[in-house]
Amino acid sequence: MNSKIIFAVIAAIILFSGAAWRIGYHQGVKKHESAHPSAGGKLLFYRNPMNPAITSPTPAKDEMGMDYIPVYEDDAKKQVKSYEEQAEDFFRDDATPSRLGVVTMTEQGIRLSGVKVAEAVNEKIQRSIRTVGIVLPDETLVHRVQIKTAGWVEKIFISSGQHIKKGSPILAVYSPEFLSAQEEFIKAMELASRYPEEKDGENFGQTLRNSAKRRLELLDVPPYFVRELERNKKLQRAVTLLSPSDGFVTAKDIFTGQEVRQGLELFTVTDLSVVWVNADLYEYEAKSVYPGQEGILTTAFDPSLRLAGKIDYVYPYVDSESRTLKVRFSFSNKDLLLKPGMYVDVNLKFDYPEGVVIPDSAVMDSGIRKIVFVEKTEGRFEPREVKTGVRSDGKAQILSGISAHERVAVKANFLLDSESRLRAVIEAAMASGVKQ
Repeated sequence: MNSKIIFAVIAAIILFSGAAWRIGYHQGVKKHESAHPSAGGKLLFYRNPMNPAITSPTPAKDEMGMDYIPVYEDDAKKQVKSYEEQAEDFFRDDATPSRLGVVTMTEQGIRLSGVKVAEAVNEKIQRSIRTVGIVLPDETLVHRVQIKTAGWVEKIFISSGQHIKKGSPILAVYSPEFLSAQEEFIKAMELASRYPEEKDGENFGQTLRNSAKRRLELLDVPPYFVRELERNKKLQRAVTLLSPSDGFVTAKDIFTGQEVRQGLELFTVTDLSVVWVNADLYEYEAKSVYPGQEGILTTAFDPSLRLAGKIDYVYPYVDSESRTLKVRFSFSNKDLLLKPGMYVDVNLKFDYPEGVVIPDSAVMDSGIRKIVFVEKTEGRFEPREVKTGVRSDGKAQILSGISAHERVAVKANFLLDSESRLRAVIEAAMASGVKQ
């Protein structure tokens, strides 16, 4: 790429920027130069802004009516770059302030270009995170009903999906072990009644009676059944088992007449008065969450519903495929509005310490570094590299590079950036011409 092509590209970009912008810019340059006549040392000559090869010993205008740019003695001392290096700097995305120039504009130029400024302030910034979660049963409230002896199902009192109360009957089971345990208990009661109590209030028969009763309890024979057996001393063919908790029958794997084996899972009863919500957060959000942090649950099916819950567990690993961290919330569900399997939204808020805050639109992020244009004096914008912290709700926290009460450009930054790059290239080209 030769110098002619380079300057042709630069000229096309300048024309594309608009005549109003250029007029405002050059008027600003002239105003700034008149206010600082000795800023660049001894004046050497004037250079055509569109073609640096054309110079004049006196102030002049080009064919578009633009003022020639003065070249000072100090400009000749700047580091000289080739035209290829200048073009490469211009088109690079990771431009640093050293490769950008100060932009000076008049009030008219600022108005025509649409540049807006805002003041950096000291304030606290709050960040909101919205994530999608799935409703799950609280595992501590899930009860799996199992039988502790072999037998046959004689009657079932519940069905899948039904809500049952704690202590309500669920099924009647015939089991030879139940019968033998009843017989043992009846005989122990008879034996205990034949012998008087000893000094300690208990005899051998009483010990056998208590052991037989304990055996029935360990087989999950209900207390009411044991009391009835004590009263009438008659064997019952089937024993009716009771629900261990309130909840819904969420699993049922048996039918009437089915043979059951010891340890077989008969039912699952799930209490949904409290539910869990598992939600995924990105890696960079992981450091901000902690157990006990409050989250607000909302749903698409009922916009008015807002439930407050807390994080009760942060999983100790990151998913290798989605690169997300799983957190678990606990929500009260007394009205049973949340059903397992539902998708819900969870909103988290984080408060950060007070610091310098500017509008987020002021930050130009190339992915490598972040540049902000600071208004040093009225109409004079200086590019400055900054480090940002939290960015939320249209605001950006500045860790370094800007102080409170400094004014920054928040609108039309791209025009300032383009002009700043052009300014740097033209200044480098002029310095190169002086050296040559």
